[in-house]
Amino acid sequence: MKLSFAEDSAEALPLTLLEPGDLPGWLEAQDASTRAWVEASSFAGTLGQALVIPGEGGAPAAALAGYGTQAQRRRGRFALAAAVPALGSARYRIADGLPPEQAEEEALGWLLAGYAFDRYKAQSPAKARLVAPAGIDASRVEVMANAEALTRELINTPAADMGPDALEAAARALAAEFGAQCDVTVGDALLEGNFPMIHTVGRAASQAPRLIDMCWGQSGPQLVLVGKGVCFDTGGLNLKPGASMGLMKKDMGGAANVLGLAHMIMSLELPLRLRVLIPAVENAIDGNAFRPQDILTSRKGLTVEINNTDAEGRLVLADALALADESTPDLIISMATLTGAARVAVGPDLAPFFSTRPDHADALRQAATKAADPVWELPFWEPYEPMIEPGIADLDNAPSGGQAGALTAALFLRRFVDNAPYVHFDIYGWQPTAAPARPKGGAMQGVRAILTALPEMLKL
Repeated sequence: MKLSFAEDSAEALPLTLLEPGDLPGWLEAQDASTRAWVEASSFAGTLGQALVIPGEGGAPAAALAGYGTQAQRRRGRFALAAAVPALGSARYRIADGLPPEQAEEEALGWLLAGYAFDRYKAQSPAKARLVAPAGIDASRVEVMANAEALTRELINTPAADMGPDALEAAARALAAEFGAQCDVTVGDALLEGNFPMIHTVGRAASQAPRLIDMCWGQSGPQLVLVGKGVCFDTGGLNLKPGASMGLMKKDMGGAANVLGLAHMIMSLELPLRLRVLIPAVENAIDGNAFRPQDILTSRKGLTVEINNTDAEGRLVLADALALADESTPDLIISMATLTGAARVAVGPDLAPFFSTRPDHADALRQAATKAADPVWELPFWEPYEPMIEPGIADLDNAPSGGQAGALTAALFLRRFVDNAPYVHFDIYGWQPTAAPARPKGGAMQGVRAILTALPEMLKL
């Protein structure tokens, strides 16, 4: 599915955005026929409303979209996208009512509203298309929209069709599209390559565990993206209850998000060296599944006591982070659907992150506002370090007590990064209820904020 702006032409209908209080003044400037049509409708300028206005002979001549109040727009994003479903399948150009500072956000929202997951069932008919508003970088907006569509598609695909082998295929396809190098270490070769925890977590599954390693770019600072690629998580021997297992196809959401970010970086040809590391596994149950109380030795040499096999994401990320750190890159960013605690703390809409550098955190906060991609900083709180130290091993993968779960997971991961600035995102990767430009299903979170912040973080 390609998301793109429409070409401007005479067929593009002029679309006016109206707040509720602006409608009376707008009507006064219209001819009698238009006034009668609008007054006979229920259109009031409320958020999500749309009205197509006929011209001579009854053919559509123009349209109105409700833009809601400023208070309504502050409570959400992509206000214009709320009206897209009511605009049919015509082509539109915005004639009036769009604040210039909101043009990019609303244009992106319109494109994202055109996404539908239709791999298994035909979805809604063709949606309204938009001519790119004046003053925006249309190509950049299209890149962001299509990268987000890729991320959504990967997360939405069930594990039967998105296991470690399919996730590898998706990474290889992306690498081929942009001329990147993609190397994959599979199965027992993980032991030979010193990725013991990736192997341990994934060895009980029908598809072999693997580490995907994609590189692109020849010059500039080095950025390493590490994405959790647990294609399905049963919880292992600490088996999840059915209600908790129902959404576990999305447990590779971190991998999907870093692939979406990589798509953006390579499409926009940012002047950097990019490396993407994805430990791709399925946490399954078999006779060789790892067990509670096992003690694993990581790539870095740190030992880890397993107190819950359902805390597997941090194990596979740890080996990948250790590899990333060995090259002393300029920045490491990990993304993972890691803890339920993060969702309890900030809900599904915010992307919580941790940063070892305050200036990087500041850059992300500022970029998030600009990119309409909300994030929230949580701390690497060092007084909690003893909580991840079990006594008979260097680290505990699941501290008892149930408190500060997102923070202890982040502290665990930080133990594997010594040589580079580090940012960790503990995302949800899922839109639980439909919202403007965001259908229920797989979600990209924090990626546009990262993209917008990278020039500052890496001094590009």
